Amino acid sequence: MNKLLCTDTFGHFLLKEAVILGSVTWSLDGTIQPDFYSSDEADALGLTGLSFLPFEQVRPQCFDLIKGKRTPSYFKFVFLLSPKNLERTLLSTHSSFTPEDITGMFINLKFQQKKLLLTTGISYRIFSVDKSLDQEWDSLVKRFLTAHEISFEEL
Repeated sequence: MNKLLCTDTFGHFLLKEAVILGSVTWSLDGTIQPDFYSSDEADALGLTGLSFLPFEQVRPQCFDLIKGKRTPSYFKFVFLLSPKNLERTLLSTHSSFTPEDITGMFINLKFQQKKLLLTTGISYRIFSVDKSLDQEWDSLVKRFLTAHEISFEEL
């Protein structure tokens, strides 16, 4: 929880959505509203070309919703790689897939019944039986968790 809400560990991921269930249910849609930022503001914030906000820009608000004496009974965060990081990942894994083949590479964090579950996923624009990228993505996420000293157990 500390790495998620109190550090920038997940800050470079884009927030697709978040749901936090405490005394009320908070539902956040990370979609950038195109009319909210001027083009100069979008450029200055590094939002140009993005569909979703970087988590670093909403992390403080999420922290405010979760902090307190009582842990939320449930929360879910859906993160995805930015287009630039998606492209870097495909290059580093020597994948035959192109950025145009992939809708998103996701990390899903769900807290329920006092357990935190992380799952990964890839949404493809094309049909493929090749699952090598899924395996590479799983390995990269495990390395990310290890590098940030986030303990995990594989199920």
